[in-house]
Amino acid sequence: MSFVIVFVNERSVTELTNEDIVKAAFKVWGRKFYRTTSLTGIAQELGVSKPALYRHFKDKDALLDAMYTAYFDDCAGFIKDGCEQAAKAPRKEAYLIIMRTIAEYHVRNREAFVFSLIRVYNSRDRKTVDMEFSSRGINFGRLVQGRVASYPPTMQLAMATLVFCVAEFHRQNAKVDEAPTETPTNEAVCGIIAQIEDRIKNGLSLDTGKINALNYEELERRVAGIPYEDTGDNALLKAVAEAVAEGGPWNTSMEMVARRSGLSKSGLYAHFKNKQDMLGQLFVTEFNRIVNLARVQIETSEMPEVQLYLGIMSIVDYLRSRPEILVAIDWIKTRRLDLGKDIPGQLYRVIGSIKLKAIQSQDQHLLVGIAQWILFMTVNTLVWWPSAKEGEKSCPGSNRTKNWAKNIAAEIPNESFRVLFRFIALGLEGLHL
Repeated sequence: MSFVIVFVNERSVTELTNEDIVKAAFKVWGRKFYRTTSLTGIAQELGVSKPALYRHFKDKDALLDAMYTAYFDDCAGFIKDGCEQAAKAPRKEAYLIIMRTIAEYHVRNREAFVFSLIRVYNSRDRKTVDMEFSSRGINFGRLVQGRVASYPPTMQLAMATLVFCVAEFHRQNAKVDEAPTETPTNEAVCGIIAQIEDRIKNGLSLDTGKINALNYEELERRVAGIPYEDTGDNALLKAVAEAVAEGGPWNTSMEMVARRSGLSKSGLYAHFKNKQDMLGQLFVTEFNRIVNLARVQIETSEMPEVQLYLGIMSIVDYLRSRPEILVAIDWIKTRRLDLGKDIPGQLYRVIGSIKLKAIQSQDQHLLVGIAQWILFMTVNTLVWWPSAKEGEKSCPGSNRTKNWAKNIAAEIPNESFRVLFRFIALGLEGLHL
């Protein structure tokens, strides 16, 4: 019999502070990018035993609470000067100043950005987030008084655009399994901030006159009620989607899907190689279906403004009818779910095939980016809907998620997507038509 003796540096353990652990936790979380992290990984990062962490935090939730507080402290400290400038600026310029300074913080702090996606801005509890910043002297409502009262509000549209662009920046500049790189250069920071400002200020720079002349009701009738064929394969993928919607992708198991589908676990393996393959097939199939629905509608017109609205509304109409798909897609709209090496590129090549040549660009990379942004903004508008039944709103992974998603289908008005469309088409100017 052999024994392995592990020596722990007691001096480092006794000198370990809460702040040390929180900093290490951010690093580990950032390195894993959109995946979950563990106390074991944090202990390894610090070079201590896992029990050493329990001397400071009783469990993972306590550590996450400390990270939550640290995030707001650090972010509020960074953006304070920018917010003071915004308080003295006209409303439209105030939005741009606020977004510029928030974007810079998240571009320069990948670990904090990754944490915020999962633990802060995915909570759908904007009041709590506003209160956290307000308690640190930053009142966004006061800074942007006079904002458009309709849903989605200007701040939500601007912030969603910022999150999308920063997420793309970090994905392009670091591989998921690698440690975060050093702080990006000022040139890179300026480039991504300029892109975010352009999207927020100008959107896709479509024709204001043509947008004013659109008959929204007629276009909405054109896409409403496209039938969904409930085939055997669709029924199986629906069982997968419902399991993901209720348990979240990390907690969804083959056993859960088997129970929902009426198949045995071994029977599932006749359809899927493993859980990764199962989730991949779900999302590839659904993205293909969404894009094909949008393409059919887009091809009915030659006018870019009409094409864009029909594309958005065809996505909305489908997701309203499939709440389990809406919740499942919300998990990966910022690509927080690792579907395998080849699947993400495949998904977004499909989305990029929407005929956005109507946006008058021949750059395929730009077309794919625009398509991703449109889909991201559409899903974001759906999942952030402030339901009147607050008790049924919930993050993906709870037992109430499906009821919450059904409420979206019943309550959210088409006017909300007209607001979204005008923002995508024209930026801030489109919100005041």
